[in-house]
Amino acid sequence: MINAISFDANQNRNDADKIGSNTSSANRIMSRCDQLQKISSRKETYFRAYLTPEHRQAADKIMRWMRAAGMLARMDPAGNVVGRYEGVNPGAPAVVLASHFDTVRDAGRYDGVLEILTAIECIAAIRDRRRRFPFALEVYGFADEEGARFSISFIGSRAMAGLLKDQDLAKTDIDGITLAEALQNFGLSSTRIFEAARQSDEMLAYFELHIEQGPRLQSESLSVGAVTGIQGQTFATCTFKGRAGHAGTVPMDLRRDGLLGSAEAVLAIEKIASKEADIVATVGRITVEPGAANVIPGRVIFSIDLRSPSNSRRNLAWWKIRESLEAIARRRRLTVEFIPIMSQDPVSCDPRLTDMVAEACGEVTGRAFRMMSGAGHDAEIMASLCPMAMIFVRCKNGISHHPDEAVISADVTDGYRTLLLTIDKFAAAL
Repeated sequence: MINAISFDANQNRNDADKIGSNTSSANRIMSRCDQLQKISSRKETYFRAYLTPEHRQAADKIMRWMRAAGMLARMDPAGNVVGRYEGVNPGAPAVVLASHFDTVRDAGRYDGVLEILTAIECIAAIRDRRRRFPFALEVYGFADEEGARFSISFIGSRAMAGLLKDQDLAKTDIDGITLAEALQNFGLSSTRIFEAARQSDEMLAYFELHIEQGPRLQSESLSVGAVTGIQGQTFATCTFKGRAGHAGTVPMDLRRDGLLGSAEAVLAIEKIASKEADIVATVGRITVEPGAANVIPGRVIFSIDLRSPSNSRRNLAWWKIRESLEAIARRRRLTVEFIPIMSQDPVSCDPRLTDMVAEACGEVTGRAFRMMSGAGHDAEIMASLCPMAMIFVRCKNGISHHPDEAVISADVTDGYRTLLLTIDKFAAAL
C-alpha cells in the first residue's frame, strides 16, 4: 500500500521548516517548470516535440536561465542546449548534469525538465559561492528523448554519444517529414548533426536527477533514492494484414479482419508478460486502416514495448510473443510483420558514482535507499560515453507521462541538495 503524503503544492512551497534556506531554490525550479509547461503545441494538453517552434522557444528560455546562472550556453548541431561552467583550468573535462526537455503527448510538467532546472540552480549556487572545481560542469538539455515525433528515442543523447546512424535521418514523422528535412527546416544541418558527438576524454562523469515515474519512493516514505540500473527495453511495431471489405456484405466466416487479430494479439501479449518474472509489456499505439466505420479493417499496426532488468528473460518473452502472434495470424488467415525499432540492453549505474549518490541521499533523508529504474533515461545512452549515476525524486503516486504528474517543493529541495552534495563528493574523491 502506498503511503499517503501531502501533495498540496502551495502548502509545501511554504513549508519553511522542511526546506529552510533552500525555499527560494525549490520555488524557482518549480516556477520554471510551470513556465516551460506553457510552451506547448496544444492548448488543452502539454506536448513539445523535437524540431518544432516549441522546441526552439523552450531552448531559448533554458539558455537564458543557463546564462543567468553563470554559464556559457549554446545549441549544439542536434538541437540540444548546453551550458558550461568552467573549472579551475579552462577547457578541463566536464561532469555532465542532464536530462531532456521534449515531452510525450498529454504530458506532465516535471519529466525531464526537473533535472535540467535543478542542475541550473545548482550551478547558480556554486557560482554565488565563488567555487570552482578541478573539472567543468556542463548542463545538457537533450532535445529528444521521448521519440514522440519520429518514433525513435534518445536522438539528443545518442547524437552526443556518437551513436546516431545515417539511416536515422530517413525516419519520418506522421506527416512524412524526414528527420533530415526537419533538421533543415529548423535551421540545423542534417550533415552536421553528427558533430554533436563528444569524446569520452571530454567527460569525467554523468549524473541525471529525474522524477521516479513509479511509486517505490512514496511507498518507502522517502523523497530521494539512488538508482542502481536501468532495465532493458525492446520496442517494435507489429502489422497484421488481412483484407478490407464491406461491413454489411462479407460473412463473418469469410472475413480476414486485421483488427480482430490484433485484439487477440494484444491480450496474448498481456498474458505472456503477466506469467513471466520481471517482465512488463505495453501496447500503447494502434493504427487501424482504412479506419472507416463501415469497412472491415484490412491493416492494423500497433506498438509493442517490452521491458525487463534481465536480458535473458526479455529475449525469452519476446520470442514467446512473436511465436504467439504468428500463430494468431495463421489461424485468422492474416500476415504478420514485426519491425524492430529499438533494443536496449539493461544498463548498470557506475558503482562508485552510485555510492556517492547513495551517501548524499542518506545525508539528506537519513536513509541511503537504492532502487532499479523501470523507465528508460538518457543516462543509459550516456553510459557508453562515461561513468553515470542517477538520483530519483519522489512523485505523487508514481504517476508520470500524464497531466496528474506532481512533485512537492520539499522533495525538489531534497533532490537539489542531493545533487549538490554529490558534486562535492565527486570533487573530494579526485
